[in-house]
Amino acid sequence: MRKGDRRAADSLAPQYPIESVDNALKLLLLLGEQPQIRLSEATQYLGVASSTAHRLLAMLTYRGFVRQDPVSKAYLPGPALTSVAFAIFGRIDIQATATPILRGLSEQLRETVHIGLLDGASVRFVAAVEGPSAVRVASRLGRTMPAHCTSTGKAMLAQLSQPELHQLLPDEQLARVTPRSIGTRAQLEAELSRIRQRGYAVNREESEEGVASIAVPIPVRAPGLRLALNAAAPRNRLDKSRHAAVAAALVKAAKEIGDQLG
Repeated sequence: MRKGDRRAADSLAPQYPIESVDNALKLLLLLGEQPQIRLSEATQYLGVASSTAHRLLAMLTYRGFVRQDPVSKAYLPGPALTSVAFAIFGRIDIQATATPILRGLSEQLRETVHIGLLDGASVRFVAAVEGPSAVRVASRLGRTMPAHCTSTGKAMLAQLSQPELHQLLPDEQLARVTPRSIGTRAQLEAELSRIRQRGYAVNREESEEGVASIAVPIPVRAPGLRLALNAAAPRNRLDKSRHAAVAAALVKAAKEIGDQLG
């Protein structure tokens, strides 16, 4: 929760607050600010004993609002929290909200731009603006594709921990859309590591022959909700010499979209 939001919330505190409920809600808000919580962080954040923080997290786990990573022991958004986030997000007209920013980005890059939503192991394209050039990539609005075959999907998969990725993609062999698609989970994990290092994902004819794209994640506060922004172009117009400049424009627009969505 932002400092201004926290002060506003404190000023509206009920006359007879229930501390345990308040602390549980604070932990959920904290998960909106960072991808995971450790028990020590929860204890320090709430200013309570470790046993108290553990009981709160245990109850949130029981109700499905958080889940514990079996390897790191950190707590992450659970299925119930993700369902709430998706339900709320489903009421937002993202196309209408993001279109002004997408239109400006498309005009700046002279290419087609999309917003994708991670839906299981797939990416669903929920907003798009086609580029102004006569030869351009057609909008994928409304289409669903394997996440590992798109820059948009890979930008979101790169945000997952290894256990989360393995839960999403339990098989080593991955379906290919084109001959250039990533075909194994090991290859995907190596690619995701490179994405984390450089800060953006690249698609080199992995979802459609002759098409290249670059994508970055969109920062949103809803726990468990993952969005990404991409720019797609004919392969010859999006070579390595343009990658850094296009990625920088995407990062700027992604932040603006994230701020609009809240």
